[in-house]
Amino acid sequence: MKTKRILASVAAVGASVLVLSGCALPYQSEVIEGTSITVGWNDIASEFNPASASGNNVANSIPAYIANSGFNYYNATPELLLQETFGTYEKTSDDPLTVKYTINDAVKWSDGVDVDGADMLLSWVAGFGYFKSGEEYTFIHAAPRDDLASTLPTVNGRSLEFVYDKKYVDWEINFGVGVSAHGTVMLAHPEITDPAEAKSKFIEAVTAGDTEWIQAVADVWNTGYQVTDASAADTDPTDGAMSKVFLSNGPYRVEEVVADSYVTLVANPLYTWGPSPKYERITIREIADPTAAVQAVDNGDVQVASGQPTADLLALVEGLQNGSFTGGDEAAYEHVDLTFNNGGPFDSASYGGDEAKALAARQAFLLTIPRDQILDTIIKPLNPNAELRNSLLTIPGSPNYGAIVAANGSDFYSGTDAERVEKAKGVLSDAGISTPIDVKFWYPEGNVRRGQEFELIQANSLQAGFNVIDSSEPDWEFTDPSLYPINPHDAVIFAWSSTSLAITGNDQQYGTGKPSNFQAYANSTVDENLSALETELDPAAQVELQTAVEAALWGDAASLPIFQFPGLTWWDNGTSGVVPNPLSPNYFWNFWEWSPTAAAQ
Repeated sequence: MKTKRILASVAAVGASVLVLSGCALPYQSEVIEGTSITVGWNDIASEFNPASASGNNVANSIPAYIANSGFNYYNATPELLLQETFGTYEKTSDDPLTVKYTINDAVKWSDGVDVDGADMLLSWVAGFGYFKSGEEYTFIHAAPRDDLASTLPTVNGRSLEFVYDKKYVDWEINFGVGVSAHGTVMLAHPEITDPAEAKSKFIEAVTAGDTEWIQAVADVWNTGYQVTDASAADTDPTDGAMSKVFLSNGPYRVEEVVADSYVTLVANPLYTWGPSPKYERITIREIADPTAAVQAVDNGDVQVASGQPTADLLALVEGLQNGSFTGGDEAAYEHVDLTFNNGGPFDSASYGGDEAKALAARQAFLLTIPRDQILDTIIKPLNPNAELRNSLLTIPGSPNYGAIVAANGSDFYSGTDAERVEKAKGVLSDAGISTPIDVKFWYPEGNVRRGQEFELIQANSLQAGFNVIDSSEPDWEFTDPSLYPINPHDAVIFAWSSTSLAITGNDQQYGTGKPSNFQAYANSTVDENLSALETELDPAAQVELQTAVEAALWGDAASLPIFQFPGLTWWDNGTSGVVPNPLSPNYFWNFWEWSPTAAAQ
């Protein structure tokens, strides 16, 4: 199964949410018949339920974003905008916090079935971890939150209303419609052929707590949307063999999927709400090598692309004869995570349960990461003002960044690369740990920039006695708990890419036992403070809680941030409307505004 990616998360970036709304005009299709656009991305979708633990990545979320509507979205500022042509939500009570969501009458799935409360109920039971077997979630959601809401919602036609167990500060961006209820149920229980019956039976089963019937639905929700190949005949909403997997409620629907190559989406003729797209078809083509993506735009094979830039790549983009480009920081940061429970060098079990020795090994290895060299040779040629990131929860330049960094313990990793290597040697010696120490290090194979980072890390760590072994593979399999309940790699390097401006959400990476905590990190102080952050409305108190969380993370040597992602997007001059967004889904956020230049004029 192919799942290489930058993981998408709701990681906090230290900003509040601004909600805007405008008056909606009657829908008028602006789709230009016969037009198509091909865009490049470094990976391609292999799963069409991006809310699942295995599907939670940017590559999977992009076609889902294009194919579906929602209650709100972020523009490039970024600001949160309401999409009232899809539906509305409102607080019906402050104490207890109660929220009601209503989907508009016109909104339908691409097979003509209404989008309604049953669909929201499926999203609710999965996202709020309502069904469990022991300690295991029945729906393997990327970030299940059974601590936020425990009472079943009230479903009434196209509305769903539910009560939070606590005053959750980020409630406004915490819920939305996911995959279809009727499609999922009919895949799980093929004897049901009527969508209305599928919806009603699902609501009945949830209400009655029929866990055996629900388990089949969860199995489909968890893995049934993993598809790497599908023809246009397969995805046809009228009779396609896999049509239920690809049901959409937005301006496009998936038309074709070719493994390791591309996903094509075609305009949804039933879409009559929200902003109208211009192109009849959008093809997302996998181009792992950004150099090839520049050439593809130059050749006219691809109209828009982006990539993890290097100095060489920037030079190529600057040389485009018939294209434009833009750069800037993205809401994603590079980091190294260490694994706590795989019997490797950072697991206390390797030292007879001696936690102090395991901590020393982790500290020493993170000290050897040549952050200065990585920044100077790989990032500063793209952004001369780039600086090391010393916070795991907030970005450089954000209001609380300086205060958190001053008190989070990150200064343990200060000094030059050479000084930190000497410090690492001392830490190992003081702990009585002999070298060499083998470290299985993972990075996404084929990623040019990460390959460069790995080589620098491997050479520098060797000076302190770490034998860094290349355990890279292209498929990000360690992020799929169904394949690897325990991460086989000792250290991994990737980026967390933020999808929102939430101040909460980091529990999915650092919370004990959370599905996106691939390193098996566990600290009760972190859990308690992240939980307290969710109901804290005082900004000063929020900073105190975030600082306490970071102090524990840095103190445990769990993860080391390196740099904020520099972004680079380029497009040909025949395409207008391309505006990168620092948040995921990046330049795809306003796909409906993309237009052939001639049409835009």
